[in-house]
Amino acid sequence: QVQLVESGGGLVQAGGSLRLSCEASGRTFSRYAMGWFRQAPGQEREFVARIAWNGGMTYYGDSVKGRLTISRDNAKNTVYLQMNNLKPEDTARYYCAASSAIIPNMATQAYQYWGQGTQVTVSS
Repeated sequence: QVQLVESGGGLVQAGGSLRLSCEASGRTFSRYAMGWFRQAPGQEREFVARIAWNGGMTYYGDSVKGRLTISRDNAKNTVYLQMNNLKPEDTARYYCAASSAIIPNMATQAYQYWGQGTQVTVSS
């Protein structure tokens, strides 16, 4: 069982930056691949980024490539999402998720554990 708690969301102007954090409970965090997803009102949950258990095999959704960076610190049981050059269309609730797959795909079904999310709002 893994419990995930996101933090770091907020209101930022277009072009600004935020860093989201997701802290996991338990001692098995390093066994899981981690992902970030986002969901805007009325829309489906969208894949944002993924990172393998060892910090490798990062992969990003097309809409965020070059602007967002996923990383993890297994010693701190934490995964991060550095968000730069934010745009109004990045406004959404951001969720972190854990997957027991070595390299999970972009589908939400590939992830077994989810946090409650943190809201990111980008003003124009």
